[in-house]
Amino acid sequence: MGSYCRTLHRSLHLLKPITCNWSVTYLASSEFIVTQKLHLCSRQSTHSPTPQPQINDNSVEVLGHVYPRDDMTNVTAKILSKVGRELHNQAHHPLWVIKERIKDHFYRSYLSRSGTPLFSVHDNLSPIVTVEQNFDSLLIPADHPSRKKGDNYYLNRTHMLRAHTSAHQKELVRAGLDCFLLAGDVYRRDEIDSSHYPVFHQMEGVRLFSNHELFAQVENGEDLSLFEHGGHRTPQKQETHTLEAVKLVEFNLKQTLTRLIRHLFGEELEIRWVECYFPFTHPSFEMEVRFQGDWLEVLGCGVMEQELVHSAGAENKMGWAFGLGLERLAMVLFGIPDIRLFWSQDERFLKQFRLPNIYDPVTFQALSKYPPLFNDISFWVPAEGYTDNDFYDLVRSIGGDLVEKVTLEDQFTHPKTKKVSHCYRIVYRHIERTLTQEEVRVIHQAIEQAAERELGVQGRF
Repeated sequence: MGSYCRTLHRSLHLLKPITCNWSVTYLASSEFIVTQKLHLCSRQSTHSPTPQPQINDNSVEVLGHVYPRDDMTNVTAKILSKVGRELHNQAHHPLWVIKERIKDHFYRSYLSRSGTPLFSVHDNLSPIVTVEQNFDSLLIPADHPSRKKGDNYYLNRTHMLRAHTSAHQKELVRAGLDCFLLAGDVYRRDEIDSSHYPVFHQMEGVRLFSNHELFAQVENGEDLSLFEHGGHRTPQKQETHTLEAVKLVEFNLKQTLTRLIRHLFGEELEIRWVECYFPFTHPSFEMEVRFQGDWLEVLGCGVMEQELVHSAGAENKMGWAFGLGLERLAMVLFGIPDIRLFWSQDERFLKQFRLPNIYDPVTFQALSKYPPLFNDISFWVPAEGYTDNDFYDLVRSIGGDLVEKVTLEDQFTHPKTKKVSHCYRIVYRHIERTLTQEEVRVIHQAIEQAAERELGVQGRF
């Protein structure tokens, strides 16, 4: 349910995967070679390495599959180099620590009658999904802005890098799962600053109830029902649900999440709920917590749309879902100031999170703060088809993690020609060493040239 806080294969063997690791070195772009481990979702042992990601004129190859290119293809080599890194599955990485704390809480707090954990955990499903999985399965309308090419990474018209882990909700429910947690890397084109990155990690949970499960502890519960006929949609409920069922599901959802967040932040944490809208839940809520004097949004949740549940083959059940961002929690709980640090392989960063116990307290100790370098770029934008995210993605593809921030400093419309000019300030800062203006200038000139060549802008350099 991963898009809650910011917008909003099919094989059964993926549900209980055995993780196999291969070290694979591949060409991430024409200039950089990246070494990483690919975590493959397979129950079969094999020593054959997965082919390296490749982009050519006719196709995109990633994770062993080839996807023909078309007019929607916009994924870049830089982004493909992140596929398979799975930071949330790297032991003692700060995102792994947060995931394990959440998982441990659910394992300990919610048990079946047999004493086994009620919630199953799925954290290595492929990030390559169909457009139907990412949008249609969640009832996101065809004209919804979250589908825009400018906001997503498309392999082609039918396949994409998932924009939220909710893309797997329907397939897991259809597989017969009633209670599960899902974690994974997700991909979105976005602005560039210390809290945004085109790849981040989400964790979500789903719980479904039968009539008996929901009303078992209610006096005369056998007389109550999840559903009603001829009902009407109101701000409090969907047309198919009874009000008493919705209130019980909502209570269980908020109680579950309150316990989780206080488990992470402390029992004295002040919490408030804000009503909101998501296409795939109703009613819907965001949780905000009082942290260091400010209200901070930490997750989104709601009662699942019954149409979604019904389409997944669980028409006699209703339930809730929630989604949260692992980076946001880790940045707050550990005091990590820059989202780029999660991708660092600097031992000074990584060794801080090698904890004997996942609950040992840890506060990030800053690496030396290297000085930033500022460079501006101005150009006339095309009359049609240009978006800021196009430029941000181009900057990321060339500058990579050397770029700390990009801001639109000025926007000017020529009084006679009506042409529009944008001026951006790019802040370069390496998180592990001092950059020189000479090496930054090489990157900046490459950005200028690529912007004219690929975006159709007219430089004012």
